[in-house]
Amino acid sequence: MINRTNQHVPNIGLGTYNMSPEEAEKMTYESIMYGYRHIDTAAVYRNEEAVGIGLKKAMTELNLNRENIFVTTKLWPGGLMKVDRVKNFEGVIKSFEKSLFKLGLDYIDLYLIHSPHARKKRIEQWQALIDIKERGKVKHIGVSNWGINHLDELIQNNLPLPDANQIELHPWSQKPELVNYLREKHIDIIAYSSLVPLSTWRHKDGENSKKTTELQSISESQDSPFKQLSIKYNVTEAQFLLKWALELGYSILPKSIELNRMEENYNLDFSISEIDMDYIETLDRGGSITWEYGDPLEVI
Repeated sequence: MINRTNQHVPNIGLGTYNMSPEEAEKMTYESIMYGYRHIDTAAVYRNEEAVGIGLKKAMTELNLNRENIFVTTKLWPGGLMKVDRVKNFEGVIKSFEKSLFKLGLDYIDLYLIHSPHARKKRIEQWQALIDIKERGKVKHIGVSNWGINHLDELIQNNLPLPDANQIELHPWSQKPELVNYLREKHIDIIAYSSLVPLSTWRHKDGENSKKTTELQSISESQDSPFKQLSIKYNVTEAQFLLKWALELGYSILPKSIELNRMEENYNLDFSISEIDMDYIETLDRGGSITWEYGDPLEVI
């Protein structure tokens, strides 16, 4: 076990992917009131303004200073499909300013390039993030869904590496080579979609992914290893999966629109034995599951 705390990013944050503006405002407010101090959103989630409203309300009621809260948002780079226009340097600046305005903040704590799909514009987009940081508008800059080849491009162009990389990580997609690379380069690791092995993960209409019928069957089975381990540790399956990530030194972004589950996701005061951590390592199935359009780590 690593038990390594990230250098820049808080250990636990609230994820807001797929939240409506109403849900995002409510859960941002409730999570901050409960004790969360990191909120993660993105331009493509279309709920930044709602997150900002929830933040302002909670911070006012708790009399919190801006420095007490960590906010992450993301640039949509474009390039996922032919009609998805790729942003140039100026486009990145405009997108950042729009996110900053919607959130109602003076600065962002962490600004990420959401994916590596911009291809020929990745370096230009990264240079724009460096410019934003140099102007004091953002504390930390990073990427999301970037693989080793994408990060090596920055090194080849004599550019600084990201402060963080937010990637899909859970027992079925452990990415050991990429994780080791990030640790060697001192890049914070932020895990998203930690709850993929749950039967309730993206089970509603419209919540598409590459989760197969076989994997869903394993999730629903009473013999699911995560069901058995959650019983052993007297916690929920979600709590066990989230704690697994924390034990490895990742930051996590559990999402819930239910107050009791939001609270459970924050209460992870237990430890997983080395024997069980070693067992979970054997459950790795390789590639990513969350992106229905294909694994962004495989983008050239």
